[in-house]
Amino acid sequence: LAGAVSVAPAAHAAGLPELIARAKRSVVIVGSYGLMDNPRFGFRAAGFAVGDGLQVVTSAHVVPPDTPDRIDRSIAVQVWQGDDQWQLRSARLLGRDLRNDLALLEIDGPALPVLQLAEQDVPEGTAIALMGFPIGHALGYVHTTHRGIVSAWTAIASPALNPAGLNARSMRQLREGSFKVMQLDAIAYPGNSGGPVLDIETGRVVGVLQGGVVKTTKEAALSAPTGISYAVPMSAVAALLAESRR
Repeated sequence: LAGAVSVAPAAHAAGLPELIARAKRSVVIVGSYGLMDNPRFGFRAAGFAVGDGLQVVTSAHVVPPDTPDRIDRSIAVQVWQGDDQWQLRSARLLGRDLRNDLALLEIDGPALPVLQLAEQDVPEGTAIALMGFPIGHALGYVHTTHRGIVSAWTAIASPALNPAGLNARSMRQLREGSFKVMQLDAIAYPGNSGGPVLDIETGRVVGVLQGGVVKTTKEAALSAPTGISYAVPMSAVAALLAESRR
């Protein structure tokens, strides 16, 4: 697409350090901006640039809910400028897939470098790296990468994110039953949600980190991680992007 800049090679990335350096320019912080909030930017999770560089994929459960009565709060992202510098940009919701816990945002320009997307779902055993901002509200905004493999394809069924999500579409999706996601053996923490899962060999995005199994509280995830995480496959992301272009 015009204006898009590819940052991941089509095949055989030079190595994980090089892949991380490239991907960092495309991975953003997703949150909310409130005039009456303190701090005004509220950290939620990660996301990454796709399409024309002004679109960001993230998890649906981290996107602030629509609140028409709160005109002082909106979706926002922080874009990395290098050397621990971040730029705040406004964003709006373009599309949402509640069943697969995906959301597509549009951000203010200029366009970001984009990550290439895998053309098909990857098999078990694929070496992957996931990037995000674990416990970002406490540890700060630092791109952090964990590596592992796709350990299994497993079936899950997602409930509605909140009572407002109990509409005809979500009920129909629940009736359709379970669907498959990638189970990873990479450690993920709160703050990794919405970030890309990268195929280390090709450098392409193969999934969107949905979350990890937490034993007790979110804070305890640091001291007692389970090492089990889940990601939405690229086939679901491709469907959301195609729907947004209609």
